[in-house]
Amino acid sequence: MVFIAAAVLCALLFSTVRVSYNMAEYLPPEAQSTKALAVMNDAFPRAMPNARVLVRDVSPREALLFKRKLAELESIAEVLWLDDVFDLKQPLEMGDKDTIEGFYKDGNALYSVVIAKGLEKEGTQAIRALLGDRGSVTGEAADIEFVQSATGSEVAHAMMIVLPVIVLILIVSTTSWIEPLLFLAAIGVSVALNMGTNAFADKVSFLTNAVTPILQLAVSFDYAIFLLHSFGVRRKDGDSVEKAMRGAIKESFSTIAASASTTLFGFMALLFMDFRIGADLGMSLAKGIVCSFISVMVFLPALTMCLYKTIDKTQHRELMPSFSNIRGVLKRLSVPAVLIVLVIIVPCFLGQSRTDFLYGYQAAADKMKENDLSAKEAADQSTAMVLIIPGGDTAREALLCDDILALAHVTSVTSYAKTVGSAIPPEFLDSAVTERFYSEHLARVIVYTDTAAEGKAAFETVEAITAAAEQYYPGHAYSVGQSANLHDIKTIVQKDNRLTNLIAVVSIFIVLLVTFQSASFPFFLLLTIEAAIWMNLSIPYFTGVSINYIGYLVLNTVQLGATVDYAILLTINYVRNRRIMPKKEAVHRALGSSFRSILVSATTLATAGFTLAGTSSNPLIADIGMLLGRGTLLSMAMVVVFLPTMLTLFDKFIEKTTRSAKFFGAKQSK
Repeated sequence: MVFIAAAVLCALLFSTVRVSYNMAEYLPPEAQSTKALAVMNDAFPRAMPNARVLVRDVSPREALLFKRKLAELESIAEVLWLDDVFDLKQPLEMGDKDTIEGFYKDGNALYSVVIAKGLEKEGTQAIRALLGDRGSVTGEAADIEFVQSATGSEVAHAMMIVLPVIVLILIVSTTSWIEPLLFLAAIGVSVALNMGTNAFADKVSFLTNAVTPILQLAVSFDYAIFLLHSFGVRRKDGDSVEKAMRGAIKESFSTIAASASTTLFGFMALLFMDFRIGADLGMSLAKGIVCSFISVMVFLPALTMCLYKTIDKTQHRELMPSFSNIRGVLKRLSVPAVLIVLVIIVPCFLGQSRTDFLYGYQAAADKMKENDLSAKEAADQSTAMVLIIPGGDTAREALLCDDILALAHVTSVTSYAKTVGSAIPPEFLDSAVTERFYSEHLARVIVYTDTAAEGKAAFETVEAITAAAEQYYPGHAYSVGQSANLHDIKTIVQKDNRLTNLIAVVSIFIVLLVTFQSASFPFFLLLTIEAAIWMNLSIPYFTGVSINYIGYLVLNTVQLGATVDYAILLTINYVRNRRIMPKKEAVHRALGSSFRSILVSATTLATAGFTLAGTSSNPLIADIGMLLGRGTLLSMAMVVVFLPTMLTLFDKFIEKTTRSAKFFGAKQSK
């Protein structure tokens, strides 16, 4: 009753969780763009443009009227157009061509718009309603709106697909029609507890909100499987319900604890990322594992004992084969598998470190633009970037603007020196004009480029613009904008990779060391799973596909933490059998008794991954799903084919490096 009440309360709290869709918010305080944004917000009351609005087939007069309509929208903070930088009473031919064409070209008007922070969805949708079929809106705010609109419905859609499939898997793998509902109840309660308690955090990222329920559901299902399988076996042996459950808890506790610990430490490695979206996700997933462990060890036994009579009445014959002789089938693959792994492991290790990455919403925006020709036209126009430099020297500012305009991919520059002119002192003009460009001590320069928000050209352009600013204002120039933010994300997350992987591997090695009291078992288990990870993450490189770096980074720890459980289960059974029988028979029995649980768990996790990949329009989430689904199947294949071969080949070495091994006699084991 306590668990059910807590789950209901947390389900209600879940609706109050604040979700952030802006990845730049998770950059560390020392990041260049974070400092730049703080400096700009402090010095300039006007925010940076975060949307570009294209209106086709309008005269300059009509464009002005449309600007007023945009400015009247409740969620719009500011609209910048040609009239802000050029006197429209003069012929357009008299103005600077680059400046004019940055706002008005071939009868099309292009506005720089500031949509209020937190109102990106409302603002973008209001602009689209105003535009109709006459134009389009693109930019960071539009990308955020796209992800925000899609994520909520897609999570629900994914759960609607995953749950029936999981129920079907459980029906096939259990002997009672009611048992699948017990699994879902136990893990469902833990998911509710985890997601509801996120309400006590300041905010969670959209990534955390989207993938945590499905990942938690998938990675912790085997805890319940282990417990109820042991309970069923003991009841078949004639134990009373209470004795069977007590024995099941005792027997499965070490296996579940080891499984949960490796997954927990894998997720906790994400806490050490400088890019804090990793810590946000890692904290939620780690909390989820703790909730699942407590739910399975406390709530599930109580629920099962309340409903055991119903379980007995709803028994059905075993629908899944026993797989007791599966080793006889897989043994034929052992030698080829080992040879293949030895041949490809180094290329895979090198390949996974050279994959081409994406860092933001660009792929999601591209997907949106595929169905919107006018959006492509707007996107081809420009991406905005803001430079913050010391004010007071308009001549130097003008030279900087000229140098920036000469750079490849720069289409226009909006600044006081370029727009008003360095010959006119700012104090001669109305403050309404100057405050757009100057604060008390700083100047603001808006640069427009024809690149996408990210990619090689975009990042090289950011570096070139920043280098030009540093040349004129060494140590006192800041850059901010979507491309600048993504450039910082790229720089930071690349440093995170080695650290998080090292922490995950070392922590899981220690858990395995304590679990098996062996110096060799942790090595073989980690080699098995890491080889599967390298294979998985090298596929994008060898196929020439770009993936989101956060997906890559998260998968590194998730696949390790979640699928090493399969190796733990097999190895625990091997050690038990090895103490009473020769090595070949021990491996045969261990694989026979473990294969069903491994198959059910891996199928569940892979289904969750492929469902995320198939239902999400956000490439970040889709990449995590595809990598997880494919990686789970690779890990399972490595555990059931490669690991048993390693255990038999290195049996003597394992015995010598394992405390109190007590393996079956050496003569019989040959």
